[in-house]
Amino acid sequence: MLKIENLTVSYGPRRVLTDVSLEVNSGEVVAIIGPNGAGKSTLVRAVSGVIPAQGGKVRTNGDDLLSLHPMQRARFLAVVPQVANMPPAFTAWETVMMGRTPYLNFLGQVSAKDEQITRLALTRVDALDLANRRVGELSGGEQQRVLLARALAQSTPILLLDEPTVHLDLQHQVNLMKTVQTLAHADGLAVLIALHDLNLAARYADRVALLVSGEIKAVGTPRQVLTPELISSAYHLSVQVIPHPFADVPLVLPDKS
Repeated sequence: MLKIENLTVSYGPRRVLTDVSLEVNSGEVVAIIGPNGAGKSTLVRAVSGVIPAQGGKVRTNGDDLLSLHPMQRARFLAVVPQVANMPPAFTAWETVMMGRTPYLNFLGQVSAKDEQITRLALTRVDALDLANRRVGELSGGEQQRVLLARALAQSTPILLLDEPTVHLDLQHQVNLMKTVQTLAHADGLAVLIALHDLNLAARYADRVALLVSGEIKAVGTPRQVLTPELISSAYHLSVQVIPHPFADVPLVLPDKS
């Protein structure tokens, strides 16, 4: 499991996260939602160790992840960032193979197992046909799928995703979220995903954490958190929450008035 304890992050004098505590169990998808500037991306980056925290812990099964060497940490958690500057001359295959770096020997030799895992990762995100194409030639959506494949190739028990659907069309949004759900429910990963789309969170997350101004305001099932009162207060927008027409989840709609 992933356990975030009283995590506090500041950018200079500005406090961005304040005593954020959250648990993500193995086999569970937890979505972080909140308005722009709430601190969703900062939370993902701080949990992954990309930016320093001024206070708090990030643990998995008792290990303090933030105290580990980055190469050790890479065996525990993989990250799909919102924006990544991937080497444009590298092929998609070479980029996904980078996910195997924590497992290579000191000579950096690639094994048949590494190649098998890379192929499977590309296949799971419907990107095997991109394997020989250079990253610089790919669209934003194709690059995002390659990033997810790279994270899958790391074979970690924890997966962090920061707005992974932002560059994807509707078909690939659904495919990606189904893949993420399967990674949790079938493969037993602990998945923490930052999402703007409240209805994607409602449909695919087991629990939702509402982050507002750097503080967790509510955590629970989509039905418990996606209420008119909580969402209207957080987003300063009047909304209606109705039953989804073909799924047992809430559907959030802006109030027509």
